Amino acid sequence: MEHLQVDKPKDRDGLRNKFAKEYFIRRRQLSWMIAGKKFAHADDTISLNHSLIRHRSFLLRPLKDVDMILQHNKVTNLKIAIGHIHKFVIKPGQTFSIWRLVGRPTKAKGYLDGLTLNNGKISRGTGGGLCQLGNLLYWMALHTPLTITERWRHSYDVFPDINRTIPFGCGATLSYNYIDLQLLNNTEHTFQIILWLDKEYLNGEIRCSSELNVKYEVFETDHSFQHQWWGGYTRHNKIWKRITNLSDQSQKEELVTSNEAIMMYNPLLNK
Repeated sequence: MEHLQVDKPKDRDGLRNKFAKEYFIRRRQLSWMIAGKKFAHADDTISLNHSLIRHRSFLLRPLKDVDMILQHNKVTNLKIAIGHIHKFVIKPGQTFSIWRLVGRPTKAKGYLDGLTLNNGKISRGTGGGLCQLGNLLYWMALHTPLTITERWRHSYDVFPDINRTIPFGCGATLSYNYIDLQLLNNTEHTFQIILWLDKEYLNGEIRCSSELNVKYEVFETDHSFQHQWWGGYTRHNKIWKRITNLSDQSQKEELVTSNEAIMMYNPLLNK
């Protein structure tokens, strides 16, 4: 198997990071005003019935050396965020943006400290944990004809697989507002996002205005762990989408993305 070289991660000064973050936030806000995109807007009059995909993910997942209060705070953060997206409609020609809808997570809005990852280090921050929302929406979008125009992969593989049900690398990291998940509706159909919480799960569904008569399957190839020259390990794979026309059973496969992530645990150790 081909060895894929990944550069050693660099430590960055905290003050420098803060100013850089604000610069990119302002630049993204400006691009929202001048980009010319038709962003999706709320429409309470529409309720769609054709379900394309439903998925759920555990809310509270015990993690080594991570205070469970951060997990509980994450649930609060998710509840606030999904309130801005639940039942949201994406009409033909429109772009869906998580951060355009959710806005900046602040304490004044009720967001709490949750788990964050900064330069490969586990930390806490206001609104932490919203990446779980990005992961859910990205996975569901892969099972629709929506075009994913912006998605940022996780740079670090933080924890060993714990009851993983989907391939590695099928998530989307978020950071207000320049690390976003954006979906473009390039079809003639209308789509609707449904989100809710129960006691155990973050639940999601994408509905459509019509039956599409197609089946979507997402799978991985070329999965590997590799030892890098600087001593760490990295994880790699490729994500594919298989689309089956249910009328004639014809199929086509599309390469979605190639992933690489720096591992924060040793893959040779027992998990």
